[in-house]
Amino acid sequence: MKHEFEIVIVEDNPNDAELMVRSLRENRLANSLIVLEDGEQALDFIFCRGQYTGRDPSGSPKVIFLDLKLPKVDGLEVLKQVKTDDRTRKIPVIIVTSSKEDPDIATAYDLGANSYVVKPVDFDNFVETIKQLGLYWLVVNENPK
Repeated sequence: MKHEFEIVIVEDNPNDAELMVRSLRENRLANSLIVLEDGEQALDFIFCRGQYTGRDPSGSPKVIFLDLKLPKVDGLEVLKQVKTDDRTRKIPVIIVTSSKEDPDIATAYDLGANSYVVKPVDFDNFVETIKQLGLYWLVVNENPK
């Protein structure tokens, strides 16, 4: 049986990951999601290798929420690999990070990021931002088939 994860969250901060999951679930946008804690795990999941070797590759996520500052493999490298592979390049990748640094923003867009969002420091704003991202990318946006 094919198990599809609509949302992939790649976030090494457990508090931020929990806030994202909670916001998406409260707004009924997280029927099927997975949280991955580092860039290597994210690449293994997306490309069905390592501990995810048995995962059905046709179950591509509808959206990937990707932090930049990750252990093992950083977010920009994950983004680059996703966007340069024909099997995954159409998956929307939303950078959700605390970095407001211009080089990170420019590099992310150069590598094919679909959106770049700086995490709000305020709890309520963070939850609302994730809700709006989820609504847009899962409900409003039409993904290519």
